[in-house]
Amino acid sequence: MRDINILIDSNIILDVVQEREPFTSNAKNILSQCITRRINGFVTAHSLCDIFYILRKDKTLAERLSLIGTLCKYVTVLSERQSDFEDIANNPETRDLEDSLQMVCAENYALDYIVTRNTKDFSASKIPAIEPDTFINILKV
Repeated sequence: MRDINILIDSNIILDVVQEREPFTSNAKNILSQCITRRINGFVTAHSLCDIFYILRKDKTLAERLSLIGTLCKYVTVLSERQSDFEDIANNPETRDLEDSLQMVCAENYALDYIVTRNTKDFSASKIPAIEPDTFINILKV
């Protein structure tokens, strides 16, 4: 089987860290696949910032920094380019900056899937956006 490269949306990571049921199990499974290197996981730089900010009420500074450090051991962090922001800002179809950046990064790095629980927000994506359970089923094939 060839390498599978996925962009992991922030909500998947938050499902694990915040133990958001009923989503935790699938999210843990996906991150476990990255840890064991069965798949190649990617996150965007801005997602790490978002996660760090979102968790400010639930986790201490040290816990949030530790989380980011741990994630960086097991996933690849993708950088956004200035041109990505410019293209998104000049696109009249843009509705959400974060989702648009996710789509552009996944395309720039020729990833296979965007794994997210918000697939409807990725309808314009050239890279397929799929739910965690769908992705887990793909891994079983």
